[in-house]
Amino acid sequence: MLRMRTTGWTRGWCWGCCLLLPLSLSLAAAKQLLRYRLAEEGPADVRIGNVASDLGIVTGSGEVTFSLESGSEYLKIDNLTGELSTSERRIDREKLPQCQMIFDENECFLDFEVSVIGPSQSWVDLFEGRVIVLDINDNTPTFPSPVLTLTVEENRPVGTLYLLPTATDRGGGSNPGGRSSVFELQVADTPDGEKQPQLIVKGALDREQRDSYELTLRVRDGGDPPRSSQAILRVLITDVNDNSPRFEKSVYEADLAENSAPGTPILQLRAADSDVGVNGQIEYVFGAATESVRRLLRLDETSGWLSVLHRIDREEVNQLRFTVMARDRGQPPKTDKATVVLNIKDENDNVPSIEIRKIGRIPLKDGVANVAEDVLVDTPIALVQVSDRDQGENGVVTCTVVGDVPFQLKPASDTEGDQNKKKYFLHTSTPLDYETTREFNVVIVAVDSGSPSLSSNNSLIVKVGDTNDNPPVFGQSVVEVYFPENNIPGERVATVLATDADSGKNAEIAYSLDSSVMGIFAIDPDSGDILVNTVLDREQTDRYEFKVNAKDKGIPVLQGSTTVIVQVADKNDNDPKFMQDVFTFYVKENLQPNSPVGMVTVMDADKGRNAEMSLYIEENSNIFSIENDTGTIYSTMSFDREQQTTYTFRVKAVDGGDPPRSATATVSLFVMDENDNAPTVTLPRNISYTLLPPSSNVRTVVATVLATDSDDGINADLNYSIVGGNPFKLFEIDPTSGVVSLVGKLTQKHYGLHRLVVQVNDSGQPSQSTTTLVHVFVNESVSNATVIDSQIARSLHTPLTQDIAGDPSYEISKQRLSIVIGVVAGIMTVILIILIVVMARYCRSKNKNGYEAGKKDHEDFFTPQQHDKSKKPKKDKKNKKSKQPLYSSIVTVEASKPNGQRYDSVNEKLSDSPSMGRYRSVNGGPGSPDLARHYKSSSPLPTVQLHPQSPTAGKKHQAVQDLPPANTFVGAGDNISIGSDHCSEYSCQTNNKYSKQMRLHPYITVFG
Repeated sequence: MLRMRTTGWTRGWCWGCCLLLPLSLSLAAAKQLLRYRLAEEGPADVRIGNVASDLGIVTGSGEVTFSLESGSEYLKIDNLTGELSTSERRIDREKLPQCQMIFDENECFLDFEVSVIGPSQSWVDLFEGRVIVLDINDNTPTFPSPVLTLTVEENRPVGTLYLLPTATDRGGGSNPGGRSSVFELQVADTPDGEKQPQLIVKGALDREQRDSYELTLRVRDGGDPPRSSQAILRVLITDVNDNSPRFEKSVYEADLAENSAPGTPILQLRAADSDVGVNGQIEYVFGAATESVRRLLRLDETSGWLSVLHRIDREEVNQLRFTVMARDRGQPPKTDKATVVLNIKDENDNVPSIEIRKIGRIPLKDGVANVAEDVLVDTPIALVQVSDRDQGENGVVTCTVVGDVPFQLKPASDTEGDQNKKKYFLHTSTPLDYETTREFNVVIVAVDSGSPSLSSNNSLIVKVGDTNDNPPVFGQSVVEVYFPENNIPGERVATVLATDADSGKNAEIAYSLDSSVMGIFAIDPDSGDILVNTVLDREQTDRYEFKVNAKDKGIPVLQGSTTVIVQVADKNDNDPKFMQDVFTFYVKENLQPNSPVGMVTVMDADKGRNAEMSLYIEENSNIFSIENDTGTIYSTMSFDREQQTTYTFRVKAVDGGDPPRSATATVSLFVMDENDNAPTVTLPRNISYTLLPPSSNVRTVVATVLATDSDDGINADLNYSIVGGNPFKLFEIDPTSGVVSLVGKLTQKHYGLHRLVVQVNDSGQPSQSTTTLVHVFVNESVSNATVIDSQIARSLHTPLTQDIAGDPSYEISKQRLSIVIGVVAGIMTVILIILIVVMARYCRSKNKNGYEAGKKDHEDFFTPQQHDKSKKPKKDKKNKKSKQPLYSSIVTVEASKPNGQRYDSVNEKLSDSPSMGRYRSVNGGPGSPDLARHYKSSSPLPTVQLHPQSPTAGKKHQAVQDLPPANTFVGAGDNISIGSDHCSEYSCQTNNKYSKQMRLHPYITVFG
């Protein structure tokens, strides 16, 4: 393969990478077009020129600023200095739409607009500028195809020249070249100023020896640095074709209406060839034609007719310029070339374009301009540019503002410019008022001058900016809501909303709460939703009151507030609660039925129906009842502590919730004692006796009185005392223990039976008492128990007021000794003494017979009573029993004095006395003698008077212990049969009675 040598060529002109040549301006031509030069493919921030200096404007104070209104895609300007420079986007001259159809003799340029803004936008001037984009060597020359084919006739003489396909370079011309042994490549200049590569035959061509050659064709442009490419040239050796086609004209020019339909014929190219046959047949092909030409036009290879392939828009391409080659079919073919120029004629097919852009510092975005209501009249708020892509009259446009709005259009420049492109300022014509009208829809209509005319419109929304002069306002000054307790944290309680008559930031509201409820409640600052952070408990807090503040975001900040009251609604979440788990009440026995015995207190922390409670007695409902409103417990019966001391039952409280809740409490009722029982003596029995030797020492325990009391507490605290039968003060009883002790020295006169009357008193108020007998027989031994039994029997029938103490015959022997001495002294004296003694014995025996029943006695109970012997009843000689004893039962009486030492007598008979009231009779049981049988039927009945403080008869607590009980006056029981008419005297025939009809079984205590 032969590699050809190429020679370089120099382009018609060259330039530096970033050469900038601003055109001169003068102040007189301030409105003229600013012109600069700039090389393509430069980096960002390349300085182009200074608009301020070119316009003669002094900068530095900041009062005058610059704004790039158009051309910002590739350019930018410093607002303060007016320095114009390139932006981040790279400028590629070959890709600029407006430079696609630019040929070498035409300039490629970028248009821009810059506004000069006065202080506070009091004035605005708009200037147009143009930056001419200079080409640099940034494109590599290329062949039409990587493999080129050339047919060469054989036998062509040396020096024969063949035209080769031209390499194209978007940046400028190309320079291929080289040589071999048979062919030589040279480049010729054409009349059009292009470079035409030619292949020259330098040697003999013999097809029979070699029918083809393959050469490497290299092309290099004249740039700096140069760019190059290569292609394969295949040379085919054929027969000779010696005549080339010839066009009728070298230049074809025609006019074509834009938007012509595809298939519309434009012109026919004609060429002639003197050859005949195949060498004379001509075909037409595009020569040097751009891609857009091949895309828009169709060339018929046979007829040479040029027609429209696709619709052509003049606004995109206003002229098409290309070459057409005529090539015969000879071997090798011969060609000719003609230039075609098509001028695209305008049609009124474009409506006017209205572009609304910002001007100065007033923001404009997406068709909305925000203008403060306090701007001055005649302030420019927007730049309106109207244009029409059509040409001539079709592109002459007029525009106006439609409707009654406070805005008007004014030309941006006083000079006449391009009629197809006009610029206006949109000014305010009257003051703006936000409260009256917040928004204006400014409609601008543009109409061209074509026939028929076309029109278009565009609108600008002017939003009047508000000043912050209205605070947020709530719909209600007080918001009250009800919210249930036991909520889930995070639930919404309520939503409060405030409105602000302002707009924008001035109407954006942020909500906040008082610090007093922070932590309990929170509020969404945007929506006004009040949320609860904790679980509310109505029983702890049933009401919350706080303020909600609403602040706008204007300057200065304005705020409003409202009061929120949250009423916590109750749920039945609390059981009724008694004040105590156990209620203890004390009530006196013998209380009247249906009396209050206690009161329970129950509470429910809930509210309303949930706190309405019903009280029930769970058990013993027949004994107790409860009042629902007060909780008072009533008894349906009277209590007797001696039968039951305590009552325990449960009280249940049920609330009115759904479902209901309940609680129970225990009630313990203690019956307090009343002194309604007299002491009961258990030991000794009245028929028992204690044998006390005369040699007994002082403090010898003689006997112990044991008694009990059914009452309780102080009412059962017993005191013992000797109230009778101790004339010699030989004995004393311990008041607490009841122990009877010997405290005196026993002598001869103390021998015999001693009857001690012991009274047992309780400590109640009033006091109850019981009397018992303690028999002490002073002797060395018991030689005749029957005698002692008879004496005890007489003791039981002897009034308690009469002392039984020692040997009664001891005093009689002393009297007899005195009589003997008196006899010695004198018979008369002895007789007198005997008579006195006889009378004394006679009188004493009468006094020991007791007292008559029913006889009034104003003396003390223990004072011996004198009775009338004339009224003494006669004895029953037949010794028969009385058919009916005086009384068969003993009534219960109350001691008149606590110490039991004295009783007051009364005149009324027992059965007839109204003051005695109604008493319960107690029949004598085994071992309880009928005391009435020990008295004559005509004997006075011993009576006692109730204590003045004794309660009225008929009530249980007034019924004291019946006298005598089984342990008082103990005898032989119902087997005792004593005729009351046989014992009128102490010394009567009692021994015979007791020996015949009664057997005593005394208890004997012997001291030795």
